[in-house]
Amino acid sequence: MKRRTPSQRNSRRGATAVLVTFLMVPMLAMTSFAVDYGYLLVVQTDLQRAADAAAIAAVQDLIPAADGTQDLAAVRARVREYAALNYPDVTSFQVLDADIQIGRYDPATIYSNITLLETGVLDTVQVTLRRDALANSPVALFFAPILGIKTSAVTATATAVLQKANILKPGTPILPFSVPLDVWNSKNPGETWSIYGDGKLTDSAGATIPGNWGTIDIGSTSNSTSDLVDQISNGLRQSDLDELADDGRIPSNTQIDGSQPMWAQADTGLSSGIKSAVKATHGETRLVPIYDALDGNLTGNNTEFHVVGWGVVEVVTSNWKGAHNTYVTIMKSYMYNSVLVPTSDLSVTTGLIEGAYTSPALIK
Repeated sequence: MKRRTPSQRNSRRGATAVLVTFLMVPMLAMTSFAVDYGYLLVVQTDLQRAADAAAIAAVQDLIPAADGTQDLAAVRARVREYAALNYPDVTSFQVLDADIQIGRYDPATIYSNITLLETGVLDTVQVTLRRDALANSPVALFFAPILGIKTSAVTATATAVLQKANILKPGTPILPFSVPLDVWNSKNPGETWSIYGDGKLTDSAGATIPGNWGTIDIGSTSNSTSDLVDQISNGLRQSDLDELADDGRIPSNTQIDGSQPMWAQADTGLSSGIKSAVKATHGETRLVPIYDALDGNLTGNNTEFHVVGWGVVEVVTSNWKGAHNTYVTIMKSYMYNSVLVPTSDLSVTTGLIEGAYTSPALIK
């Protein structure tokens, strides 16, 4: 076996050294890229987490006041508050005005390229947090400056919406007074009307509104005054759902689906027995059944209301002084109630409980 001479071994080591030297630059570049890329991923994740938190917190401030007004300044302030709290890496973290978009989502584009509308009740907050030349300075890199790259821009965007509701579960606060659909549609948020004990409805000026009304049996067709009191005080009960399902008025005893019309029996007048329960709800929001027709073959306490939806009202006041001076004044309003179940499909526009919002959701 032929042995290598010392000069041959030194020559081989020299060639290896040249190769290592030649590869040092790309190896250094790859190492710097890996370290800096990993760091940028951490920054991106933290920025996205802060954007998500800010959007979710701020969109809840879009819940309208009872009169329908919305405080957009409070929404923007909430975005900035939560962005700073959840991204402490930058002192005095800034969120640009242009990076807070507030609007009403278009159901047709909610799962594609989200379009925000500027009309109606605003229900969407889109937040962009950035570390770039516009705000909060770009992210300084560790090794990339060797290659002439000193910083990198990072942004994160989150969109949160107020989910709409169409399902009533046990515990949902209701007011078992039927409201005519045409009356409901004629009112704007913040407008009031009165329901009288003699079956009349009047507007805020005291003028009679065409149509009748009455308390309504959401449950047994023989609801007693104590049943009405319990529902007004404690909300929809499981026993109510059981009764409706057993009578074939709803398909399941687990819920009332606001998108599925149902017939419900009426009671005439306002019993003084519900006075205390109604008075206790002054200033509170409740869901009322909305009907579009009566069963023309039935009268009095046998009348059937065709309930086609549910809406949110605030109980403003009530008066209890004889049949002609007994009334409950309600206002078309809004509520935020986690007992309600959100629609599973945000593109749905029918069968929703008008004015009712449930837990907010992030849209990716």
